[in-house]
Amino acid sequence: MVVDGYSFEGRVAVVTGAGRGIGRSYAQLLASRGASVVVNDLGGSMGGVGEDADVASRVAASIAGAGGAAVADGSDVSTAEGGQSLIATAVEQFGRIDILINNAGIIRWAGLPEADMDNLARHLAVHVTGSFNTTRAAWPHMVDQGYGRIVMTTSSGLFGLPANLSYAAAKGAVIGLTRSLTTAGGAHGIKVNCIAPGAFTRMAGQPAADTGSTGGSDPAQMSPDLVAPMVAFLAHEDCPVSGEIYAAGFGRFARLFIASTEGYVHPTAEPTIEDVAQHWATINDETGYYVPADLMAWSAAFMAHLDPDGGAPVAR
Repeated sequence: MVVDGYSFEGRVAVVTGAGRGIGRSYAQLLASRGASVVVNDLGGSMGGVGEDADVASRVAASIAGAGGAAVADGSDVSTAEGGQSLIATAVEQFGRIDILINNAGIIRWAGLPEADMDNLARHLAVHVTGSFNTTRAAWPHMVDQGYGRIVMTTSSGLFGLPANLSYAAAKGAVIGLTRSLTTAGGAHGIKVNCIAPGAFTRMAGQPAADTGSTGGSDPAQMSPDLVAPMVAFLAHEDCPVSGEIYAAGFGRFARLFIASTEGYVHPTAEPTIEDVAQHWATINDETGYYVPADLMAWSAAFMAHLDPDGGAPVAR
């Protein structure tokens, strides 16, 4: 067992969707660094149909066979009961919960008008509600111990991709969930961040040529193992950030962020459509953009030009 460097000795991690692909790589890396791991996976299809308990059990057995500590769990995180049961398993088996990696997901390719309410609801149930359920169950334990690390899974798919409507909508919602939890977790030693993973797994759903990727076809370059180091760092006690989004895969690691331009301040209280059109370039000018820490920081910056005494706006 590795104890030097970034160790997870004494830590307990829950990884959802850990029976295959990227989640399996997360679980195996954390276990190899000393964490006790709950391997959660319902074992369904890529579209979220069916169950197979062996999917999680095989990964837990492989970790145990390598000298690590792991138990399998087949809870359905899209239900409140499943989220509670999963976290209860961690506490009952290992005595605590330090790390929660919300990785479980489904994908059903569809765009409008084919993407119906059922398509959207099923994506939201796993990606958003599932992440909410597990986090809600783990939160009190993390607050009580004054420590926690939560990694949510978003996707570069939210930048836009044909026939990916519901998946992208769900992954965008996860970012809002993460940012809100960040504002509440800081006082309790809880850090929450997002990973946008890139790897060729069954969830990728399409060959690289169909997604516009310019990457190579070498399987080693697209391995889920190339995502796991970033997730493990975000799950470590030394993680320096919260509320951030990181992309990882194919040997590259990068930060994604939501930013605002300085924009244009109209000098009177009655701007017109023509004023917006006339200053369109300034509104969109990315020079001097800023990255708000939270809603209050953005609001303060966005309204900084207002005179508290009711005078004319002042550009700043």
